[in-house]
Amino acid sequence: MTNIVIGSGPAGRLGSYELGKLGKDVILIEKNHIAGTCLNEGCMVICALSDISKFIDSNRRFNEFGFVKSQISVSYDKIVEKITETQEFLRKLNQIENESVGNKIIYGEAKINENNVEVNGESLEYDKLLLATGARPHIPYVKGSKYGLTNKDILKIDNLPEKLNIVGGGIIACELANIFSTLGSEVNVIARSEFLKEIDPDFKKYILKYIIPQVNILEHTDISECGKNKVVLSNGDELEGIPFFATGRIPNSEIAQGFVDINPDNTIKVDEFMKTSRDNVYAAGDVTGGWQLTPVARMEGICAARNMAGYLNKISYNSIPQCISLNNEYSFVENEKIKDVKTETITLPSIAGPNSFWKILTGDTGLAKIEFDSENNKIKKINSISPSSVSDVAYLSYLMRIDSPLDEYSNFLEIHPSSDTNYKIIKNLWL
Repeated sequence: MTNIVIGSGPAGRLGSYELGKLGKDVILIEKNHIAGTCLNEGCMVICALSDISKFIDSNRRFNEFGFVKSQISVSYDKIVEKITETQEFLRKLNQIENESVGNKIIYGEAKINENNVEVNGESLEYDKLLLATGARPHIPYVKGSKYGLTNKDILKIDNLPEKLNIVGGGIIACELANIFSTLGSEVNVIARSEFLKEIDPDFKKYILKYIIPQVNILEHTDISECGKNKVVLSNGDELEGIPFFATGRIPNSEIAQGFVDINPDNTIKVDEFMKTSRDNVYAAGDVTGGWQLTPVARMEGICAARNMAGYLNKISYNSIPQCISLNNEYSFVENEKIKDVKTETITLPSIAGPNSFWKILTGDTGLAKIEFDSENNKIKKINSISPSSVSDVAYLSYLMRIDSPLDEYSNFLEIHPSSDTNYKIIKNLWL
């Protein structure tokens, strides 16, 4: 019998690929483009734009030092053209990868029934079903909200906005503010509560001072109306600029309403094996809520696929690393299993390494903080801003997940030069 996967984002694409590798007959159904939000509207678009903003930031620094004399003119329509061209290339690769294990891919909008899926007028029977339909941007109800852009519209903007009003105070709002302010837009961030309220206060201060100092942050502020090129604040003040909503995401769970159990927040309810309330129906990725991160969606898709194929397994969500993609990357992770213990904290500037040398004279090489349980010799929490923080924190989070004691870090040999401040703290100060 056939396994059907609906949705080809990170969860569905990796889940279908895993099923194919395990020798199962698979049909992957995708409504729009293969690879989902990540490649087409989300992470990869942000990464592409961040690469450009980092280059512009470095060029500005080198000009200020006087050993580079150059001026940069940004062509946003050319940026969009090349991102789109790259996306088309990667879509082909993703399709070839899935088809290489014998999977069939159908493009169309699916509807699910008791034992079959309807797509493009055809009824397909399934033995097991995986729902990986992802999520979409949440647009708050305010007058004129139709004028507000979201991450789905980044590649639809004709020209670089002269002024941009980003509504929202989380990670996406911060990343967009960093990108567009570096590209030359005048940016306001309007946060209903606090900006970056979930991160360490010391790192919020660093980001505001060294990474996005030119961005105007309005905290505890709401909007009452949007126009095509303005927002009206709840106090009546008007701000010129395109409105851009970065106000969270909502699950694409409508396909499953009345078919499987749904959580109060409209995410699909699953157990630890990614199984829904129906024995032969599974769900994975953003549509199930939880961690809205591509690597987690991949893990969930693979986990669901293995369980569908009869190889029981489940995921540990402890010590999930995260990142805010900025001109100087900020990464962080916490070991949630360490609770109610006395911890010690060490904080110091990041040490110059790859892409940090030319930041020494301006004092913005980065920042690192590690909180640890000295009694049990375990790391509790890591925060790091440095060009290598993404790989550093990912590596350290793995050691946290396998419950490695701090002594094990002494066996690690870094490649010089390295800005792995977290590792240097662990190796040189306590062992």
